[in-house]
Amino acid sequence: QVQLVESGGGLVQAGGSLRLSCAASGRTFSSYVMGWFRQAPGKEREFVAAISWLGGSTYYADSVKGRFTISRDVAKNTVYLQMNSLKPEDTAVYYCAAKRGATRVGVKEYDYWGQGTQVTVSS
Repeated sequence: QVQLVESGGGLVQAGGSLRLSCAASGRTFSSYVMGWFRQAPGKEREFVAAISWLGGSTYYADSVKGRFTISRDVAKNTVYLQMNSLKPEDTAVYYCAAKRGATRVGVKEYDYWGQGTQVTVSS
């Protein structure tokens, strides 16, 4: 059973930084892609970033490119999302997700989800 547990959310002022973590367990993730998504109140869940577990290739939504960095620590089975220059519009619940195979940005493409962690950016 795959388990994804996010942590690191909180309240930060605009321009500040946060680092989210996603601890993955339950199987070997070498053939998986790990993604971060977010959902703001009243909005649909949207793709933020993804990384291939084996090769470390990354992909970002245009809205976060240059500000957010996704990475993984294979030894710790953990994926990170470093968020810099945060804006009020980044306020959302952030979810970690996993899927086998190629990198995709669609919510429905991902098979496993964490419970989410709240990020609030004040102006």
